[in-house]
Amino acid sequence: MTTDVQAPATAPPAPKAPGRPHHPLRVELLRGFAPWSGLAALLSVGGLMTAKAAQWQGSWPETMSNLHLTAAALAVPLALAAGAWQGGRERRTRMGELRASMPRGPLAQFLVCALPVALWVMGGYALAAVGSLLASLPYTSAGHPLPLVLLGDALTVGACALLGHVAGRTVPWRLAPPVLALGGYVLFGLASTADSAVRFVGPAGGFPLGSTTVPVWWQPLVFALWGSALALTAVLAHAARRRATALVPLVAALAAATVLVQSGESMWQRNPLTQRQVCDDSAPRVCVSAAYPGMLPKVSDALSGLMGRLDGVQNLPVRFEDLPRRPHEDEAELPMLTPIGWGVVRGELTDPQQYAWEAAHKLVREDCPTLKAQDARIARTDQAVTRWLAPSRLQEQIRDQNLVAHRGDKKRLAEDRADEAALDHLEAMSPETRRAWLTRYFATARDCAPDPKEVPSL
Repeated sequence: MTTDVQAPATAPPAPKAPGRPHHPLRVELLRGFAPWSGLAALLSVGGLMTAKAAQWQGSWPETMSNLHLTAAALAVPLALAAGAWQGGRERRTRMGELRASMPRGPLAQFLVCALPVALWVMGGYALAAVGSLLASLPYTSAGHPLPLVLLGDALTVGACALLGHVAGRTVPWRLAPPVLALGGYVLFGLASTADSAVRFVGPAGGFPLGSTTVPVWWQPLVFALWGSALALTAVLAHAARRRATALVPLVAALAAATVLVQSGESMWQRNPLTQRQVCDDSAPRVCVSAAYPGMLPKVSDALSGLMGRLDGVQNLPVRFEDLPRRPHEDEAELPMLTPIGWGVVRGELTDPQQYAWEAAHKLVREDCPTLKAQDARIARTDQAVTRWLAPSRLQEQIRDQNLVAHRGDKKRLAEDRADEAALDHLEAMSPETRRAWLTRYFATARDCAPDPKEVPSL
């Protein structure tokens, strides 16, 4: 006889203790619209900076200037629109009564909803800015970024998101976000082109585009205080229990705006690097701005052929200079390296041959158009010397096109043939004869009113 033995019943699992609820701010930060607003800021700022990379890579001032203007033209309108869209969420989802029944005060509820968008658009801009700085780093050779400018821009973008949020809650209109974005862009354009002091409190803060000036250290901080205090004024006036507290940031905003307007142009100073040069040991010496010392080997290499042809010639300038002023009597001006994106891209000359031709052109009566128009012989001699010192494919293509265009004009065709004969004559000279001839020529080569008898002919 068998006996069935029953196994003891298994006790049911104990229920799990409820986890600690997430803070609403964390939920808003990680879900919903806020992360998408940060992605939009990253893609818009990063996309425009990428499209214009040739205009800023290789120059810290140009990189900072483009980042600042991109923040004002794109990130600020986007932040206004994103804040307005988030601010109108309660009305679209009919959550106003539910919010009113919560124990948190109106200011705390406002911040829980508004801060995530502000933080995300700031983060998107900051990430695009860091990426731009890293992209420029391999091609720069002097200077440094301006972290306070980036901080001021990020705070301004975040402040605009808060302003947009207040507008979205206040204005019951679905088109408020795009209208705010358009208004921010129009304000940027109007303030940037204004001649009055209002441009210093506009979205771009009167920031001059270029590599020759930099802001004083406190300008980005005061500009950020202006925008941030203005946003805080709007937030407190809208959501604080005691709205009179909005007067405190309002006073700070007005004080910052007064400082910006009163200081004006004095908030920018010349970049000290552009006032100095670095030079090689050639003759004439080649000097480039200390803002781009890495370009000196590239420029010297581009001018090496010209320097070789001038070897042993007397009466030459002592140097090619690259300073923001007119050259002295014993100097010749170097062809411009700026703005970045034209003759120089990512630390390289775009057309070294054309650059050498421009340098040769600056040696021979560059600023004497009246003399050349009145004396064809001197003009022909100057042209032949320039062509011999620095042959250029582009210039020869232009001459070939002129020869074709002048076939029906006997006078112009004769002038073209005389130009070619002058160059042939210079090329046919022996090195010693040509060196002596060039020495005589450069004795008057930069004189706009020379004695015609002292200018050698070809």
